[in-house]
Amino acid sequence: MPNKTITKNLLIVIFSACVSALSSCGHGPVSGGKPPAFDGESSAYTEPRIDALIESEDIVESSGIAASKCQQGVLWTHNDSGDDAYLFATDTKGKSLGTWKVQNAANKDWEDIAAFKDETGKCFLFIGDIGNRRKEPRPDHDIYRVAEPEIVAGDAGTTKKNPSRTEPADVITFSYPDGRQDAETLMVHPVTGEIYIVTKQRNKAAGVYRIKPAFGSPPVKAEKVIDVTVPAIPNGFLTGGDIAPDGKRLVLCDYFAAYEFVLPDNSADFNDVWKQKPSVINLGNRDQGEAIGYSADGTSIYATSEGQYSPLIEVRALRTGRFPPK
Repeated sequence: MPNKTITKNLLIVIFSACVSALSSCGHGPVSGGKPPAFDGESSAYTEPRIDALIESEDIVESSGIAASKCQQGVLWTHNDSGDDAYLFATDTKGKSLGTWKVQNAANKDWEDIAAFKDETGKCFLFIGDIGNRRKEPRPDHDIYRVAEPEIVAGDAGTTKKNPSRTEPADVITFSYPDGRQDAETLMVHPVTGEIYIVTKQRNKAAGVYRIKPAFGSPPVKAEKVIDVTVPAIPNGFLTGGDIAPDGKRLVLCDYFAAYEFVLPDNSADFNDVWKQKPSVINLGNRDQGEAIGYSADGTSIYATSEGQYSPLIEVRALRTGRFPPK
């Protein structure tokens, strides 16, 4: 764990230097960790605001965030590697709503989480054990699917010392068709249920991979869809993402900013979204941003930063923007 933290901190320093270099090239000043005003910055969202600090002392590396599709105002998160298989629920003001131990799951390197509601109305959480620590290269990875726990009175007091327990998780074990990869982004399409993994690259474009939701099957090969870049340096160093509830937008993030891709109006193929030029969304100050997700209605984007008592950051869609709330 310490070696991984040192490596991440070194990468943040390098990344910050790269962002500063962009600033010196006419992209505007950088201060307090805020990304520069890149060309193409979105006018569809408000300036970022901190809604609250996450109050649970057990959440020390919020590596993914997902808004419940069944329980209004509930956000789910988890820690990075080094923790056990715990899920944490908070409200949109950072208040702890409970802690759950995921049965039939292990946290080798959990990196992202996504919420999904199936055609019957049942809600699930998908957890991506998709990281690849340098000293522990992994030939395959796991994606867990667990029924979303129902939050009831009395759960709010639970912690890692006294957690509730989820139903047993289902799992997909997968490998890549083109060698071992490191990834921190897992997304689930809200209609098809297809799973998308976006790799984290330090010196080239990120790879986008698709997995069919065949839980309980033998290990599968992910399908390479495309390579993708964002307007940053490095341009494939991606740490989180989510697909909007309407299935027409997706957002990716790195340590500093977010990048939204929009499906063309005349396209029925979701994979056309990867071919579009993304707009940049300012997320304000994040010490180490790895978690991002849309609200359940798609009108806001939430983000966190690693570290205890992390700020819960929100940007809201503007009615005068390209994506007015529906």
